[in-house]
Amino acid sequence: MSTASDSAGWVATENNKGQAFNAITVMLVLSEPASFDYLQNVLQFIDCDVHVPESPDDLQRLVKRFADRSTSVFLSGQLPDRDRSAYLSAINACETRPALIQVQEKNGDEMLVSGDVLGTLRLPCHYEAIAGLLHKAQVYDESQRHGEAPRRPLELFRSLSGNGRATRGINKMIEQVADSEATVLILGESGTGKEVVARKLHYHSKRRGRPFVPVNCGAIPGDLLESELFGHEKGAFTGAITARQGRFELAEGGTLFLDEIGDMSMHMQVKLLRVLQERTFERVGSNRTIHCNVRIIAATHRNLEQSIKEDLFREDLYYRLNVFPIEVPPLRERVEDIPVLVNDLILRIEHEKRGSVRLTPAAVTALTHYRWPGNVRELANLIERLAILFPYGVVDVADLPEKFRAGIPISVPEISDDDVLPVVSTHGDQPNTVSSMPRLPAEGIDLKVHLANMEQSLIRQALEEANGVVAHAAKKLKMRRTTLVEKLRKYGLQRGQELTGL
Repeated sequence: MSTASDSAGWVATENNKGQAFNAITVMLVLSEPASFDYLQNVLQFIDCDVHVPESPDDLQRLVKRFADRSTSVFLSGQLPDRDRSAYLSAINACETRPALIQVQEKNGDEMLVSGDVLGTLRLPCHYEAIAGLLHKAQVYDESQRHGEAPRRPLELFRSLSGNGRATRGINKMIEQVADSEATVLILGESGTGKEVVARKLHYHSKRRGRPFVPVNCGAIPGDLLESELFGHEKGAFTGAITARQGRFELAEGGTLFLDEIGDMSMHMQVKLLRVLQERTFERVGSNRTIHCNVRIIAATHRNLEQSIKEDLFREDLYYRLNVFPIEVPPLRERVEDIPVLVNDLILRIEHEKRGSVRLTPAAVTALTHYRWPGNVRELANLIERLAILFPYGVVDVADLPEKFRAGIPISVPEISDDDVLPVVSTHGDQPNTVSSMPRLPAEGIDLKVHLANMEQSLIRQALEEANGVVAHAAKKLKMRRTTLVEKLRKYGLQRGQELTGL
């Protein structure tokens, strides 16, 4: 069997070839010749059609030429500012927008590509990384050909899924404010999906054809944040060997998302307030005024009103940002969204070709009893973990990690000859409650599975309240004892031996 490999450990075999990638056209826009040779060899080996545009205009010509095929652009994050901006503009101007994948050519290099990026490819890479991104590109292309808006992959909007009242309210507010120029302040705990709200706002706005540029104000040291936001000139400080655009310039005409703005220093708050008021700024080391046309969306997990009292946040900046507040509730306050979220997160894994998994109704019910301190992010991590532990399998309550099934009865013990089940209550004197969905999901529901889940929960409650006596539980459920025994068999609510003769 022939193989292709290199010192970085990339290995492909003949079994890897031809995985539906021969219909993909890839355009390489890189800064390093070695990176170009590396990627060209890999992509050609898996039968991709590789091209190298000589200029932004040539890129547009090639995109038009291969309009009937899935087209991806691998764009280096280390290109000079002017070249990178020109290629991004050319990509956004294409009638059929190609999928954009940013390439990190050297470890440790900063990524500077902004806008609607499907993902990042770090060199050297493994086959799975390239295959996953190419599959995303195919999904992206299919969505455009079926009349859907040419946006980022579908997983970006998953964590705001749900049919609960709070989620519906947030989606309604997004629709109302998205097409305006109002500054939006998104509030909520970490992991609730604040960036998802920001991306939806951008997607539904008139600016959606322009870049969406996120900045985590809490992750960038205060002395570097000014350069990050406003850019700098060559020689402005030690290490500034070239001029560089800031995030305001990269987001021109689009949306700038300032995440964790509550962690911004007071010094930077003053500078940001001036930009919001005057819509102008200067690069670090320059006195040239630059006008900006950017919509600001900010987010924080902090209580900014309390921060104002503690002199940690400027009151005037708060009122500049708080034009249209949107509060995203924690997952524990919208547990009715969990079944929809679970389905969406599984779909995301399947679309990314990272396997699949299924959860029984009882397992989903168990998840609604958990407090979710990590919110939707924690739920997404759990689903990914289950897909690895039980690939293409079915996960029941007993298969969940212990903390997710604390207080949830896994099964009813064996029925003895005297019809007594020693069921131990895990909720004190309170019987378990049935988790029901108050509203029909928009995408519908498997009624048979849902009713079976409800029936199991009620049977467990009846047995618990009857102290495990099957005859008494049957009376509570207004059914014959033999019928209840059959249902216990059907749902596997017994341990060890069969129930014959009971």
